[in-house]
Amino acid sequence: MLVIKLSRTGRKHQAFYRLIINERRSKLNGKCLENLGWYNPKDKKYDFKKDRINHWLKLGAQKSETVHNLLVRAKVISLPKIAVHKTKKLEAKA
Repeated sequence: MLVIKLSRTGRKHQAFYRLIINERRSKLNGKCLENLGWYNPKDKKYDFKKDRINHWLKLGAQKSETVHNLLVRAKVISLPKIAVHKTKKLEAKA
């Protein structure tokens, strides 16, 4: 299954992420099918290729939860955000 996910690059304490599409179980730092943009969490800046992201989503590619929230913030997709950091203990009690 293809998935859009973040691949970390950059130095120690200076994280920089690439938005890539690849198989779900493949290595993050290995070869990817396509580079779809970048995200810098320190400056909160990003640059995504919206047309290519929409192309892959139409072909059935999934997106990770963090990427989903980034795409909502960048207004590439218009869906509600997903709570990423829920603890499993709270879900089990509910």
